[in-house]
Amino acid sequence: MNIEGSRTLVAGATGELGSALTRALHAEGAELALAGRDAERLSALGDEFDAPTARLDVRDPESSRTAIDAATAALGGLDCLVVSIGVPGFGPTGSASRDHLRALFEVNALGPMELIDAALPHLDLPGAVVGVSAIVAEYPAGGIGHYSAAKAAFSAYLTALRRERRRDGLAVIDVRPPHLDTRFTERALFGSAPELPEPLAVSEVVAAVIGALGDDRRLVAWDLKARELVTA
Repeated sequence: MNIEGSRTLVAGATGELGSALTRALHAEGAELALAGRDAERLSALGDEFDAPTARLDVRDPESSRTAIDAATAALGGLDCLVVSIGVPGFGPTGSASRDHLRALFEVNALGPMELIDAALPHLDLPGAVVGVSAIVAEYPAGGIGHYSAAKAAFSAYLTALRRERRRDGLAVIDVRPPHLDTRFTERALFGSAPELPEPLAVSEVVAAVIGALGDDRRLVAWDLKARELVTA
């Protein structure tokens, strides 16, 4: 996909990875609309990039539909949707309450899926969907089992969407980063984080995503053996 001039909605723009992706996409010439939960930060980003904004809580399907409609109306259409949304939950399997599990899956899987579903009728083709899952979608980890399951569900959805729509010209990129320097552990819905590896710089993931979009790739993932991000 040609990023320059693309009408792109970044959902989760107020998060650390989302805001970094926003800056990189703007630098590449994308025409942006932004959505996120943090109203103050969202307003500041909208002013910084002269971009329309919509407050978004993916736990509310109506909020997702409103954000998609607002972005499409403001940009005159939509070429690309970037979904950088997620929150962890920690603890051994069997330790989370039903309410905790419901919230975890709503934020990491159900909400992002509903957001993309709402966007699909508005995406002009050829276009792109970028979804941020996580390395644990492929390599579930002890102490993060529930979060791993939620991200795996979202990753499976992205794979199915790619297979369904590839002949239509819709590129679907699954981004599976490792632990990043985003204060990830401080935002958990529940539990305390297990020992995690040294975090990877957000800038490395952002550069890989921009490259994957430009080259019409399908995956950005962490290679455990090579200890580096790879695209496929």
